[in-house]
Amino acid sequence: MSPGRPIPDQDLQFQFMRASGPGGQNVNKVSTAVQLRFDVAGTRALAAPVKARLRALAGHRMTADGALLIEARNQRTQQGTRREALARLEQLIERARIEPKMRRATRPTPGSRLRRLESKQQRQRLKQLRWPVGED
Repeated sequence: MSPGRPIPDQDLQFQFMRASGPGGQNVNKVSTAVQLRFDVAGTRALAAPVKARLRALAGHRMTADGALLIEARNQRTQQGTRREALARLEQLIERARIEPKMRRATRPTPGSRLRRLESKQQRQRLKQLRWPVGED
């Protein structure tokens, strides 16, 4: 976490388990999948607005007690899956650190109003040409 403060190790918990899916005999013997638990509510490394954006970005990965769960199982070693989970956490935190720009309410310019009204009149004339011709 180079741009911001580093995440303290006490806020992170790793739990290793056996990965599911294909992988030969290794998948049944070695616990390579990892579940990373990051205590968002209790960490002091993130500011309150960043925590709120992180909760919104995490979605269903947030638990009721304010922890973020990230599961990784794509690597063949514990170190690899640990690095993958940490990288995914870092990406999520970096996205949460970006403060969204506030939209300023603006009014349409007089020229754009005029163009809109002219296009409406042109469309009205086009549709009037489709009307049946009246008999005298």
